[in-house]
Amino acid sequence: MLRQQDVGHRIVVRRIVGIREGRPLFSDALGELVELSETHITLATDQGRLRVPRDEVHRAKRVPPARRPTAAAVTALELAADEAWPAPVRGRLGDWLLRSAAGWTGRANSALPVGDPDRPLPAAVDAVERWYAGQGQPALVNTPLPLAAPVGAELDARGWAARPPVLVQTVPLARLLADPPPAGPAAPGSTPPASTPPAGPAAPGSTPPASTPPAPAQPTPTPGLPAGPGPVAGQPAQPGPVPPPGRAERGPAEPGPTQFGRAESGPTQPGRAEPATGAPGWAGSRVELVDAPSPEWLTVAAGRKGGLPEAARHVLTAVDQVRFAHGYVDGTLVAVGRGTVTGQGRWLGLSLVEVAPSAQRRGLARAVIRALAEWAAETGATDAFLQVEQQNLPAVSLYRSLGFTTHHTYLTRVAPT
Repeated sequence: MLRQQDVGHRIVVRRIVGIREGRPLFSDALGELVELSETHITLATDQGRLRVPRDEVHRAKRVPPARRPTAAAVTALELAADEAWPAPVRGRLGDWLLRSAAGWTGRANSALPVGDPDRPLPAAVDAVERWYAGQGQPALVNTPLPLAAPVGAELDARGWAARPPVLVQTVPLARLLADPPPAGPAAPGSTPPASTPPAGPAAPGSTPPASTPPAPAQPTPTPGLPAGPGPVAGQPAQPGPVPPPGRAERGPAEPGPTQFGRAESGPTQPGRAEPATGAPGWAGSRVELVDAPSPEWLTVAAGRKGGLPEAARHVLTAVDQVRFAHGYVDGTLVAVGRGTVTGQGRWLGLSLVEVAPSAQRRGLARAVIRALAEWAAETGATDAFLQVEQQNLPAVSLYRSLGFTTHHTYLTRVAPT
């Protein structure tokens, strides 16, 4: 039978649809698993969303993707993701990339083994271990699957550990923008839906979601933060000072736990602000896109990641086309997000989308994503991508509702100590 780890993957369900002459009649459904509850299996099929009661299920299992992406497609997307999350210290091993950012996030501190390392595989892994030892860091390798399966087999033989699988998901921007803007919150004076506080400190890598889609028949608790291409679960973030934001009008907010604050007046970051949009139905709301993070935005990121060392500012800002989303309600910052356009202008990369617990489930995460998608489309981008831990079920469900599907997966491998 299915497990929660299968959410976001392609499955087949054989269900009992009747009885004829004392024998059961079966019908098969094929699609992507959206939700797995104690009473129902929900999957997205070519004909639409299907919700199957568990007591009607005869068999259900995970099956391979309908069509796997080519090695060239996986390589191109991984390189676009690397460009969107650039490590300040870099090296090369043939085509392989070696990356270091003072330990801040797993993706910026791991080798990316795509292409030819220009030497036999065992020698390449030896060289990776030496390079990271020279940086004073543990050796990490991100292995896109199935592209880097041979690398994974070599690491298995050496006893390297694996962190939780991460889904690399994509959607055409036309699909992301086809739906009407998200519905806003309840009218003033009504009781807002209860929100669930964040589920503890963010695990490095793909982290819990900012909000979930409109509650289905079997509601899913909302942990609070969606995943971005940051560290992968298991690697602690490195503490550090909040770096001074560029062209800020005022100093950074006090570092500490994730927090949102009130803007003193208008946009907190003056640099090339994009036109503001809002969460429909929420009076006084707006989403502003700017080309450098405000002090409040950095404070949220520091709280989420356990600090921001100096290398973090490079990772966040050293991209030619980048926007930082600030979502306000009545002047108070309640939502943030980051978008980049990389991969020769094709890909919008979404990361660090977060909504304050008191403002979750009201359309603000969707409003932030939509604003970034509209900006990216104006630049000529055609597709969007993100990374989310396979086990982060609320985030997977949210992104599925926005049209994202799994392109490929990756594992972050950790050298034995």
